[in-house]
Amino acid sequence: MTQHLRQLISRLTATALVGLLLLGIGFQTSPALAAIRPLEEGPGQVVYQARQTLTDQHGHRWQAIAFKRIRSDQSEILYLRLAGFPGSAVIDRTQPLTFTSSLGQTLTAADVSSQMFTDAERPEPHIGQYDLQPIVAQLHPELPWQLTLATTTQPLILALPAAAIQDWQTLAQVQLDSPAIP
Repeated sequence: MTQHLRQLISRLTATALVGLLLLGIGFQTSPALAAIRPLEEGPGQVVYQARQTLTDQHGHRWQAIAFKRIRSDQSEILYLRLAGFPGSAVIDRTQPLTFTSSLGQTLTAADVSSQMFTDAERPEPHIGQYDLQPIVAQLHPELPWQLTLATTTQPLILALPAAAIQDWQTLAQVQLDSPAIP
C-alpha cells in the first residue's frame, strides 16, 4: 500500500508540474491587451496611454506608447512614441512612419519628435514620435499591418498586432468626460 501511495503522489506531482509548465507557456505566448490608463498632468489636462511591445525583423523589442493628450481648452493630440533600446537604431527624423497593410494599403504618420525633447539639439536617437490622428481611423484591425521605421542605416519593420490598433482607435474616441475606459 505504501508503494502505491508513493506512485500516486509521484504521478500527481508530475501531472501538476506539467500543468504548471503548460500554463506558464500559455501566459508567455499569448499577447496581453494593453490597458488604457489616464494620467492627470495638471488641472484640466489629462493624458490617456496604451502601451504595447512591438518586435522588429531582427528580434529587437520596441516600446510603443500611443497617447492622447486633452488640454483644459479641449484641444487634443494623438501621438505614437516608439522607443528602442539605446544604441539599437538612429531614427531618420526626415521620414514619416509608414504603415502597410497586407493588402498593400500605405498610410504615413508625420514625425513630430521635435515636440518631445526638451533639448532639441540633442534628441535621443532611438526614440521617435509620430502623429496618429490623421490615420488612426483608416487602420483596419482585421488586416495584418506592419510599421516601417526609417533609420540612418536600414528601415526597421515592426509587426503591428490588431490589439494595438484597437487600443489606438479607442484612444481616439476618448473624451475628457468619458466614463470608465475599457
